[in-house]
Amino acid sequence: MLKSVIAASAALTLFAVPAVAEEHGDMAMTKGEVKLAKMLEGRVAGEPRSCIRTIGSRNLMQIDDTALVYRDGRTLWVNRTRNPGSIDDSDVMLIKRFSGTSLCRTDQIDMIDRYAGMLTGVIFLDDFVPYRLPEEEG
Repeated sequence: MLKSVIAASAALTLFAVPAVAEEHGDMAMTKGEVKLAKMLEGRVAGEPRSCIRTIGSRNLMQIDDTALVYRDGRTLWVNRTRNPGSIDDSDVMLIKRFSGTSLCRTDQIDMIDRYAGMLTGVIFLDDFVPYRLPEEEG
């Protein structure tokens, strides 16, 4: 009798754990993910590319612990990187390009503390996904 009560309790606990996690917001979006979602609202994802053409890095934005976003006209290119936890928008990016005027997944970005001038992390890029506003019909 005691064994069946223990087994039933264990089974109920297994089913209850995911529901409790959802109720407590463990599945909630991070602050960076919320910011990125707002930027991409109404846009449609395109085919990922390994390189994008860039001129300077003025249009490259950092979203804490989430992604790098490059604005090119009406297109937002999102790179979620292989280690988004290293992205800190208070750091300065030092981009080591291997391809001249393009930013590619083979490029490396060193993160430098804005005040101390020390290396705080390294970002390894992934594919760039374009997000564009849908064409107006009419």
